[in-house]
Amino acid sequence: MKWSWRMGSIAGIGIDIHATFLILLVWAALAQYQRYGTLEAAVGGVFLILGVFDIVVLHELGHALAARRYGIPTRRITLLPIGGVAELERMPDEPRQELVVAIAGPAVNVALALIFSLLFVLTGAGSVPPPTEAGIVINRATVLAMAIWINLSLALFNLLPAFPMDGGRILRALLAMRRGYAEATEIAARVGKGFALLFAFVGLFFNPMLVFIALFIWIGAAGETQATQLKSTLDSVPVEAIMITDILTLEVGDPLVRAVDHILAGFQEDFPVLAGGRVVGLLTRSDLIRALSAHGEDAPVELAMRREFQIVGRDDLVGEAYTRFQGGQRTLPVLENGELLGLLTLENIAEYIMIQNALSGAKVAAT
Repeated sequence: MKWSWRMGSIAGIGIDIHATFLILLVWAALAQYQRYGTLEAAVGGVFLILGVFDIVVLHELGHALAARRYGIPTRRITLLPIGGVAELERMPDEPRQELVVAIAGPAVNVALALIFSLLFVLTGAGSVPPPTEAGIVINRATVLAMAIWINLSLALFNLLPAFPMDGGRILRALLAMRRGYAEATEIAARVGKGFALLFAFVGLFFNPMLVFIALFIWIGAAGETQATQLKSTLDSVPVEAIMITDILTLEVGDPLVRAVDHILAGFQEDFPVLAGGRVVGLLTRSDLIRALSAHGEDAPVELAMRREFQIVGRDDLVGEAYTRFQGGQRTLPVLENGELLGLLTLENIAEYIMIQNALSGAKVAAT
């Protein structure tokens, strides 16, 4: 995600923080300072937000590790002002798997709430002191009570059936067990948009943050619906039916200027790189531009090509192949026994869908 910085990693999963998260920290400090008028209160507000987002990271790790159980890696966890996002390589294919992955996050919060409750009792934390004019009194009882409250609040809020939040994904998974993903997604998205309108209305009068959450839910629900409909359309189409066969290739020793000539002469943007007739790399347009800037046009293609990239087979379904476009890779080489047969690109998938929609419209008009 743009404007994000890597803060570290846990269990091999990168933890990024988005630039807009800093706005939340500033807002928390100013809000506490305006309320109590002390620097200690402002610093306490910042530490409270940092504590909340430590818990959010654990919540998202719950999703990520549950997905890993089904062989689904997580690209990264990104912290945003409205919460955290675990970017899975793909969503689970089976409703029961999605149910486990979706419920794993809130389950982490419930487990943490129980642990902090147990610590509260075993350590004899005592009663929570009321706030003073200088702010909240920080002691063992206050910290444990806040940890319990934050975890329970996050669990309950995320379990609201506001798709694509956790509760909405749980709802879709349960519906998909009986009605299939396409219909289940439409129903869950309608429920999610209903919650978005409710959040927006309440946010206008009480908490502006709810307006941003409402926008996230609305856009997310619409995007998920579109993606599910797209996958449903493409699930029965083999790659061979729409792949590009009239393609240009490069050799590992070719200069970058040859790729430039190919781009200027036609419409192809990414190029399979061959050595001895076999595909050993992929040169994308973005990688080419970076290499030209850093090394010049006479540098060999081998210097800029990707050695690790996704591929697809001729008999694979386009719906399945669609999930392999990732990390800036917009082109999938189509291989069979190491032989290059063609390319599958996001552009020719979009063109296929456009043509099918036009044909469907013509059939409707004819009837």
